[in-house]
Amino acid sequence: MILEHKMYELYGKMIFEKVIVEPPFQKLNPMPEEACFFYVIEGVGEAISEVERLRIPTKESVLLKCGNYITKMLPSSTSNTFQTIAVHFHPAILKKIYENDLPKFLLNPSTEIRSGMSKVKSTILISKYIESLLFYFGNPELVNEDLLILKLKEIILLLTQTDDSLVINQILTGLFSPTTYSFTQIVEAHVYSDLSTEDLAQLTSLSLSSFKREFRRVYNDSPANFIRNKKLVKAAELLVVSSERITDIAYNCGFNNLAHFSKCFQEKFGSSPSTYRLNQKHK
Repeated sequence: MILEHKMYELYGKMIFEKVIVEPPFQKLNPMPEEACFFYVIEGVGEAISEVERLRIPTKESVLLKCGNYITKMLPSSTSNTFQTIAVHFHPAILKKIYENDLPKFLLNPSTEIRSGMSKVKSTILISKYIESLLFYFGNPELVNEDLLILKLKEIILLLTQTDDSLVINQILTGLFSPTTYSFTQIVEAHVYSDLSTEDLAQLTSLSLSSFKREFRRVYNDSPANFIRNKKLVKAAELLVVSSERITDIAYNCGFNNLAHFSKCFQEKFGSSPSTYRLNQKHK
């Protein structure tokens, strides 16, 4: 449930956004023509792209280039509330505010950067920057166009000067150059995750019915059956070659419910995970 949503626009586009939700909460974030800096104030975030997944702890952040994303907002051990600040980058607006003094990543955009997102190390400068945005969200009467431009330029300067500046600059140079992924690349990147069929459909930019049709055409099986079998086969392999707890193996293979995992495993292999492990190790 969304508890609070505030934003500031510049030239008709949302630039700064503050969100407080009651987790768990999930949101689809298609960004075909924009990029985003996403800072977690409370809770734990997960940014999921077509082929990547990043966990964002409290007081940390991530830079996302244009693409298709799912954002998961989760509670932490210290907070049952999720709070975030997001800064949105639009190429037309950046070109307008920099005029004839464009930053390098806009002058020489790269199309060769494969990674679509990168964690940004927490620094005192970024923490103070977030504090300043929170102040302005609490005092909207102080906000004007010049201030919004100043704060937008400030975060770009801070990002280029972090300890991860090399990686960040690589992301920035490809900020508005979308990377195209095939249907199978997206499916196989998340086959062992806890994403639903609906989530995968969203990441492929297809409706649920179109996704299911394309999936059957490519894999000659339904998404649910194919993915479940892949997870179970991997779990069976891990039961034999690792000493991990069965609960951990189930979780690592994309099962969030141990009872459901055990039931599916029994149906496929004819024995419980613990019995299967014992039998295989005695062969």
